[in-house]
Amino acid sequence: MDMFLDGQWDAGTSGTVMTVLNPQDGSVVDTVPVGSAADAEAALMSANAAFGQWKATPMSARVALAKTCAAAMRARAQELADLLHAELGRPMPGCLGEITNAAGMLDVCAEEGLRLTATMPLGQPAGERTIVTRDPLGVVVAITPFNYPLVLLMFKLGAALVAGCTVVAKPAEDTPLSTLKLAEIFHEAGLPKGCFNVVTGTGAEIGAALVTHPIPRKIAFTGGTAAGKAIATAAIGTLKRLTLELGGHCAAIVCADADLDKAAAAVTRHGFANTGQFCYRVNRIYVERAVYEDFLAKLKATTGLLTLAPAGGEGDLGPLINQKIFATSDRQSSDARNKGARILCGGQRATGEGFDQGYYFPPTLIADATDDMAILQEETFGPVIGIAPVDTAFDGLKRANDSIYGLAGFVFCRDLAKGLALCEGMEAGSVWLNDIQRGSPHAPFGGMKQSGIGREKGRYGVESYLEYKSIYLSYEVPE
Repeated sequence: MDMFLDGQWDAGTSGTVMTVLNPQDGSVVDTVPVGSAADAEAALMSANAAFGQWKATPMSARVALAKTCAAAMRARAQELADLLHAELGRPMPGCLGEITNAAGMLDVCAEEGLRLTATMPLGQPAGERTIVTRDPLGVVVAITPFNYPLVLLMFKLGAALVAGCTVVAKPAEDTPLSTLKLAEIFHEAGLPKGCFNVVTGTGAEIGAALVTHPIPRKIAFTGGTAAGKAIATAAIGTLKRLTLELGGHCAAIVCADADLDKAAAAVTRHGFANTGQFCYRVNRIYVERAVYEDFLAKLKATTGLLTLAPAGGEGDLGPLINQKIFATSDRQSSDARNKGARILCGGQRATGEGFDQGYYFPPTLIADATDDMAILQEETFGPVIGIAPVDTAFDGLKRANDSIYGLAGFVFCRDLAKGLALCEGMEAGSVWLNDIQRGSPHAPFGGMKQSGIGREKGRYGVESYLEYKSIYLSYEVPE
């Protein structure tokens, strides 16, 4: 599959390609071009040429086209899901669910666009008025990770297009195919050429060329904290606006009065979704000592119901995307085992027919985790959870906050006053109390501390692609 530039497929200038592998069995799915600085230039020039007309397109027309694109996604959901399943390895129901969620996010962005208004403050003298309006920023570079290629792209693409910006997307090297197909689908649905371009290649080459180029006015990035810092440093040269959704090492607190069955079910469902490959999953748990062993037993029971989906088979969890991601789960499990932790389940690579050719790691619970273990200090991005006892929930809160990250947190407590106090005390951008449902597309999403800058989703996301402008109007007042 080629890059998608200026409304058509483009093989790029380098003449070299990189291979997209199926993580279930290591087979080749497709190849994509290794983009160069010249390809970045071409994509940005296309987006820049399209920006003037797209900015001038009435909001009602942009919204109608966004709705049409969302409908096209749904109509071709199986086609997109097949690509997602092949390049990501996630079981098919999860792939179809991602497309549904991404299309829903685009609908939400469209609806928020209709709610945008300019204002005219009162209080000026006769003959003077001030209009406060908002202009689209311009060309946006959207850099996305492998784990949710379409949903995390739509946080950026949907908001930017509705706001009147044009976009150059750079998908992850492991999962570019679904993003490329989406660009074709949107173009065929009527999105003007140049509004949504997709380049492929490495972050070191084409990613750096996009970030340092003078044309883009904003970089929207989801990925690791180290990469986010590098992007922020590079972007400062031209004072680009930034939305950075970065790493997380999210903590849950389980109080002695919690509904342990509900807590165990929620942690299992959330902590191991997508084989643990997302940033705001439960990564570590602090449990009040009075219910520690009871909670461990319930969590082990619910986790034990999950199954791995072998290559060509069905199950709850797929493989990890590549050796690098796999290595963290393996290393953290070995580190905890060597330092005296109890491995309640999992902890070693899954092997056998259907597993040997992929990076399969089973759901893993590490009990009696201590602060000298990597599982309580580092993001895993895999199906491993560390659990530690605490004397009080507020001891757990202190340890939860003792982290460079602040993306999400979770509290289970029947005493709502205590539970709310714990939620308010958590240094995190999103906190769940007594269950973990999917994040609302209308609520802001982003992190505190080194988990990022800015917010995505809903009106908060759309507004981040707009710049305030004050217009001072003077006129002669008729006598």
